[in-house]
Amino acid sequence: MIARRFTRPLLLAATAMACSLTSPASAASGELARWQAQAARVTITRDDWGIAHVHGRSDADAVFGAIYAQAEDDFPRIEANYLTALGRTAEADGEKAIWQDLRQRLYVDPAQLQAQYRQSPAWLRALMDSWADGLNYYLATHPNVHPRVLTHFEPWMALSFTEGSIGGDIERISLTQLQSFYEKRPIALTALETGAVKREPSGSNGIAIAPKNTADGHALLLINPHTSFYFRSELQMTSDAGLNAYGASTWGQFFIYQGFNPKIGWMHTSSGIDNIDEFEETIEHKGSKLFYRYGTALRPIAQSTVSLSYRKADGSMARRSFPVYRTHHGPIVAERGGKWVAEALMWKPIPALEQSWLRTRADDLASYLKIADLKANSSNDTIFADAKGEIAYLHPQFVPVRDNTFDYRDPVDGANPATDWKGLTALDALPKAIDPAVGWVHNTNDWPWDAAGPESPKAADFPRYMDQAGANYRGVHADEVLTGKHDFTPQRLIAAAFDSHLPAFAMLMPQLIADYDALAASDPKKAALAEPIERLRRWDQRWSYASQETTLAVFWGDTLGDALRAKARAARMQLPDYIAKETTAEVRLAALQATVERLTRDFGTWKVAWGDVNRFQRLDDSIAPHFDDAKPSLPVPFVSSVWGSLASFGAKTYPNTRKYYGTSGNSFVAVVEFGPKVRAWAVTAGGESGDPASPHFDDEAQLYAEGKLRPVYFWPEDLAGHVEKVYRPGV
Repeated sequence: MIARRFTRPLLLAATAMACSLTSPASAASGELARWQAQAARVTITRDDWGIAHVHGRSDADAVFGAIYAQAEDDFPRIEANYLTALGRTAEADGEKAIWQDLRQRLYVDPAQLQAQYRQSPAWLRALMDSWADGLNYYLATHPNVHPRVLTHFEPWMALSFTEGSIGGDIERISLTQLQSFYEKRPIALTALETGAVKREPSGSNGIAIAPKNTADGHALLLINPHTSFYFRSELQMTSDAGLNAYGASTWGQFFIYQGFNPKIGWMHTSSGIDNIDEFEETIEHKGSKLFYRYGTALRPIAQSTVSLSYRKADGSMARRSFPVYRTHHGPIVAERGGKWVAEALMWKPIPALEQSWLRTRADDLASYLKIADLKANSSNDTIFADAKGEIAYLHPQFVPVRDNTFDYRDPVDGANPATDWKGLTALDALPKAIDPAVGWVHNTNDWPWDAAGPESPKAADFPRYMDQAGANYRGVHADEVLTGKHDFTPQRLIAAAFDSHLPAFAMLMPQLIADYDALAASDPKKAALAEPIERLRRWDQRWSYASQETTLAVFWGDTLGDALRAKARAARMQLPDYIAKETTAEVRLAALQATVERLTRDFGTWKVAWGDVNRFQRLDDSIAPHFDDAKPSLPVPFVSSVWGSLASFGAKTYPNTRKYYGTSGNSFVAVVEFGPKVRAWAVTAGGESGDPASPHFDDEAQLYAEGKLRPVYFWPEDLAGHVEKVYRPGV
């Protein structure tokens, strides 16, 4: 459904808490009274885009209101995230999810999280208490909402989900290999695990521009996460205690993950850091006991049992129990070649949640770096800007010190003590670019070695485990739009973020054309491909709605990708580079011929405008995406980030479609200007609400597709005249 934007009449809710509560049986009257008292200290203002501006007397009150507002917008996504985080998805989805749950429970132990909650500082416990209370109060005041599993939230549960990026560290563990280990049988990796299936790279773009390169002398920040659509909520959190943060909050989390406050802005991009390691353990049996070799000694394998519930086909519940094995490196997740494989990764729930919250209250680079010294950010590069004009590229802070003679991209010998982690790298020893003279920094999920042009950190100065991502074509594109530019304004930065050039095709097209030119005149492909090649010869390698060349190029690249993605991944190469360096002219031309035939078969002609095939569609509130060519959709001009588009739209066909439909890429986009008073512009995929009946289900879809950002109502004076509703939770 594609709805037109409209504004509902202003509704001023009564300030009294005269609300009718239909509470779960577990909600005692004392709980209800406590929830009502806290709700009375919270105000939620919805603007004319449905975005919640939450104010509380204390930070804890703001958390209560923010999570309540999130639940109003999309409780199913909150519950889904915590079913994942807690290792309880199988209780909703059945036994097929048991391996996902087991993987999570290798690290997430409810008893340990409860103990860690009790050990947390009082201020953090207060936030977690308010988080749980806000969700439980929402359920108490919305009896028509029926959770699939989680009917009551406990404060300690917040420690299971402390980092808001897409694809947590735990998800790096292969479910197939985990199942193979426990079922003691070989199971082939899935096409998704090998990379054979088309999957849009998840990650983000971040750009910060120093005052020297802006027209008005104000630092600028681009926030451009590339995630699955509808992955985060947009909201503002303020309190009488000085909290004032705006941005994107991953559903169910109570902190702004990517955003800004009056003084600073922070953008996280998924890093290529190598800090998740596999250790091959040599196992020995002595009677009924298990040991692993470490140097000249044998150490006992730690053993425990994890019991998981799952929903049966008839709706009843059953349980499965698994013996879990651990070495000092981590839990055992696979067996290969007779060796057990232990997985080492960061699991620091308290510091991770502290760092995620405290950085939203930092007010300059120094205070941000002080918080970063908690070293509980494992997966994110950071692009930073502030009102002082400071800009920075920062590497993840959780970086184990290792012996650089070993290649930690592959499993290492756990029996060799030299492979062990040796503490964490000091912040000063990490790659970074702070206030470079070039006047900009960027990251596009690529290596840090081009974060600031010629003033980037140098790979030779650091261990090789500082990066395993390498370069990508979005990084090339970022260099193109930033180098030599000194007159940036917010609108020019937005234009740069949606610049239409495709550097990967700028590299590939001359090669393809040369392949064609080298054909003998008698070759049948010479005549068959003459017109498509001529069109590509004249193409400027820029996407647009009307561009038939974009359609040809993307379908050609995807045709090759279907055959080569897994090989490119195994070779640790970007797909465009693999096409250019590891294929032949015959293969490339055959793919173009197959593309022409496919387009003609599916659309009646190969001359198809890109906007006619590349579409945005949001049909309903299903978390798993599905699409229908016969139903309304919007054209989108930008393309997959694989080809170097900064504006990413990860789209493909589905079993019942001929057109491409996007499910990931640009999800939340914002540009922030740190002038005398911070200003910002933003857009989100679809809309703020997950309810198809809401006017805010897809009221931003047209703006999103056009790459247009709306003003953010950060200050009270900005919000004036744009208020749709003011109320307290529960009213």
